Amino acid sequence: MPVNLIYKEIPAVALRGLVIFPGMRLHFEVGRKKSIAAFRAAVAANQKIFLVTQRSISYEDPAPDELFSVGVLANIKQIVKSPDSKNIRVVVEGVCRASSVEYLSNNDYLLCNVRERRSFAVKPEDKDYADALMRKTKDIFEEYIDVTAKLAQDVAMEVYMTEDPSHLADFIAGNALTDFEHRQQLLEELHPLIRLEKLCSILSHEIEIFKIEEEIDKRVQEQMDKNQQEYYLREQLKAISTELGEGEDVLGETESYRKKIRFLPLPAEVSEKLLRECDKLSKMQGSSPDANVIRSYLDACLALPWGVYTEDCFDLQKARKILDDEHYGMEKIKERFIEMLAVRALTDKARGQIICLVGPPGVGKTSIVRSIAGAMNRKYVRMSLGGVRDEAEIRGHRKTYIGAMSGRIVNALTQAGSFNPIILLDEIDKLSNDYKGDPSSALLEALDPEQNNSFRDHYIEFPVDLSRVIFITTANDSSTIPAPLLDRMEVIELSSYTSQEKLVIAKRHLVKKQREMHGLKGSDIRFTDSALSLLIDGYTREAGVRRLEQLIGSVCRKSAVMISDGEAKRVTVNNAMVEKMLGPVKFKPEALSKTDLVGVVNGLAWTAVGGELLQVEAVVMDGSGKLELTGNLGEVMKESAKAAHSYLRSVAKAYDIPDDLFKTKDIHIHVPQGAVPKDGPSAGVTIATALLSALTGRKVRQSVAMTGEISLTGRVMPIGGLREKTMAAYKNGIKKVIIPVDNESDLYEVEQVVKDNVEFVTAQRLEDVFEAALADEATKKLDLKHNASFKVEQKKSKGDNIAQ
Repeated sequence: MPVNLIYKEIPAVALRGLVIFPGMRLHFEVGRKKSIAAFRAAVAANQKIFLVTQRSISYEDPAPDELFSVGVLANIKQIVKSPDSKNIRVVVEGVCRASSVEYLSNNDYLLCNVRERRSFAVKPEDKDYADALMRKTKDIFEEYIDVTAKLAQDVAMEVYMTEDPSHLADFIAGNALTDFEHRQQLLEELHPLIRLEKLCSILSHEIEIFKIEEEIDKRVQEQMDKNQQEYYLREQLKAISTELGEGEDVLGETESYRKKIRFLPLPAEVSEKLLRECDKLSKMQGSSPDANVIRSYLDACLALPWGVYTEDCFDLQKARKILDDEHYGMEKIKERFIEMLAVRALTDKARGQIICLVGPPGVGKTSIVRSIAGAMNRKYVRMSLGGVRDEAEIRGHRKTYIGAMSGRIVNALTQAGSFNPIILLDEIDKLSNDYKGDPSSALLEALDPEQNNSFRDHYIEFPVDLSRVIFITTANDSSTIPAPLLDRMEVIELSSYTSQEKLVIAKRHLVKKQREMHGLKGSDIRFTDSALSLLIDGYTREAGVRRLEQLIGSVCRKSAVMISDGEAKRVTVNNAMVEKMLGPVKFKPEALSKTDLVGVVNGLAWTAVGGELLQVEAVVMDGSGKLELTGNLGEVMKESAKAAHSYLRSVAKAYDIPDDLFKTKDIHIHVPQGAVPKDGPSAGVTIATALLSALTGRKVRQSVAMTGEISLTGRVMPIGGLREKTMAAYKNGIKKVIIPVDNESDLYEVEQVVKDNVEFVTAQRLEDVFEAALADEATKKLDLKHNASFKVEQKKSKGDNIAQ
């Protein structure tokens, strides 16, 4: 092994991105002060200089540990001061490899002790391997030259003439390799054969990289040639169009469309289709009808809010406050919305839900959806579906038709300006169909979370993602919605408002809204609670509050006239003022008898505008055993009367009813307000009680009301609309309400004020109803020769359809 000499106190220079090899001459420019001082010190002392590469080119003043340990001892051949700057240009020649042993303290430049590192000699037994390795290296180098074509001819000649493996590796590395880290690897390797092996590996890798770069350059050049060819052709087409007098409008317009298409974040399928349409447009005359069709199509497609999504607000407390401030009650909808918001806050995988709000008109279905959109920070679009009978209204028309346009869903996205709005499909139960198609079937895809991520509009022709859209539909009657469509929606039932709820809504919202609409201040007009209650109960019969709002507006207008005429500076609206402005009360409260009566029973009915108290009357007279039913009754209600009649015949002995009575007496059942149609099964218990009272002469307590369906065997079965019915009982002064035992669980929906003032009795069989409703003793024995007479106060017909 050769003896490695140690050189002491040798000036050192850190090279940035350069590596020099022994026997290699290199000239470069030096700008750092320490490096200039080191060169000058070496020249002054007639010393060699240690050139070592820094580990990163970003170091401006590298410390010893930021330098490689192996460098080259070099002779300084020339130093020339640069005329244009303070830098110097030097020419150095590498002598031998060396490694730093110790860096000495010196503030002006790097100074160190270095150890010479000589290459190993090739052993005689490795001579054949060395020759083969050198030949392989030269072959790879020749291929490298063919690929890069950057080296001078004399460099190649020197490589072919060299027979020393160490010199061959250093020469090729110093002249061919550009990566300083690869050069450093070869500089640090002392064994010439291992150095050649590493060199072959590096050159082979570089050759592969060059080949890939050539392929990339070829593709880029082909694309540039194609673009250049298209440019030349378009310029020629523009010149031809100008000669023909067609101008440059079409080509300029087409280019404008192309720029918009490339700028928008469109899916590849959409971008390709729109560019094809642009190519068609560029070949047409600007005034041709087909060109106008393509323009309309491109405008519609580019108007969609591609890539635009609003960010949801997940603040549950803020959402609750917005909903409570803008809407009173409606707890089911608010709770469902808060649940949806909480789920979306926890995961972004939640798909767009489809919710259907079913309820009577005027209860706030549309307005609460607008509030939900505001609480979520989403765009809101309303689509009215009432009377829509053409499928193309939903899916759009095909482009082949004159005047074709996109469907309402795609238009809603454009109108919203985002791809995740809340879309309200209003009055979905009013959809109809004809020979042009069924629009409800067209909605099946849009309202199915499993399919609406690729909704296809006939006009747009490419899939549109609706999975982030929240669809909310409204309806007055869910029974008219097609079953497949209803199955895709989560239905939330909304009941009519009670009088108390209407009063709160009027005080919080309606009065303020109408006051501002008519230019009045809070100091100009004030409504008393009793006046608002009179408006609700005496002038309106509705489920919602629309008519109530109209009446409040009417009062505000009349008050504005009074203030403008100087009749009053401030108007206080009380009961007398309401009657003065709006006329006599239109709907008076039910007049209940203060004494118990025979054959007169208070029933409870549900209507579209709320609950109603409805009396059922029964009398017995001489006849042939006929059952007479009057009062404009529906088929279901007639069947309930027949069931009650049959049941009482079956249990006549238990109530001391003579056996032959049903053969010698006629029974007449009447429900007042004969002009009003009535139907439904829930009057069964009322009719049965009236019949038993008339047959036995037992009085019916007038402080009691009841509701329930009956079976032929006397079972009392559940009914609907309990909340509205019980409110009607409370409003009419009823103290006790008999309900089916199966409806006991529905009492949680009943208003608290009703629970506090009305006693509820549950009945499983008709015997339970009779016990709670009838007086203990009959007023007289039933006379087979004449009927028990009584007087009933006539009630004014309200003109409403009533369902029991």
